[in-house]
Amino acid sequence: MFESYDIDYFIFGIMPYVALTVLIVGSIARYERDPFTWKSSSSQLLRQKQLFWGSVLFHVGIIVVFFGHLVGLFTPIWVLDALGVPYALKQWLAVLVGGVAGVFALIGASMLIHRRVTDPRIWQTTSFADIGILVLIWLQLFIGLGTIFLTLQHMDGSEMVRFMTWSQSVVMLNLNAWAMVVDVHWLYKTHIFLGLLITILFPFTRLVHIFSGFAAPVRYLLARPGYQIVRSRRQTPLPPRREPGARPAAAGAPGSAPSTPAE
Repeated sequence: MFESYDIDYFIFGIMPYVALTVLIVGSIARYERDPFTWKSSSSQLLRQKQLFWGSVLFHVGIIVVFFGHLVGLFTPIWVLDALGVPYALKQWLAVLVGGVAGVFALIGASMLIHRRVTDPRIWQTTSFADIGILVLIWLQLFIGLGTIFLTLQHMDGSEMVRFMTWSQSVVMLNLNAWAMVVDVHWLYKTHIFLGLLITILFPFTRLVHIFSGFAAPVRYLLARPGYQIVRSRRQTPLPPRREPGARPAAAGAPGSAPSTPAE
């Protein structure tokens, strides 16, 4: 799989920039064009018990996995060297913490998928994008856990350093970064590809509500304390507001309701 260098160049050299561009531009466009779809579309009212456990396991696990990847891939290598952190120790932390969090997230995702598929009421409110992105994340978690068995074969941290170098080279606009991961195991490549694919699909699914979760503390605690922002689809302006104590408009006056003849 991914034996063609042309495919490797596209996925690991071009696709990261495509994914980042679609993520930023697509999220802004969706928020400006159709803000009412910027939500998680919770089905809690339809059945809560299984949602609670599935949601808690999934969200706790996926948050740890996400920030673990973020810190693990984008921490400069010189920082590890300066702090005297052995590569093998970082590798073990990634395997243990990431493995436990990945299992939690996978169990939670399985419960959420089962809940949506088996409950007729929830299935009726489930869109193709809802179930599709959830299945894709489940597959990504499953493959990610599978890479742990490959990682256990080289616990010196050499493969970890390679992926760190690739990620940071992409950020630094190094067009030859793709060559660093050409000869890694196909399971790692599939894991990276699915991660980029999920990033591209992010603005078009319910995943956009993640931004709201990150922005909520700043928005409501610092920027607008005590306010709730409400958007309206009203096409015509509201009637003018009458001040307290003002006399009602006379019949026939501008803005007054037309009178009807008495029978």
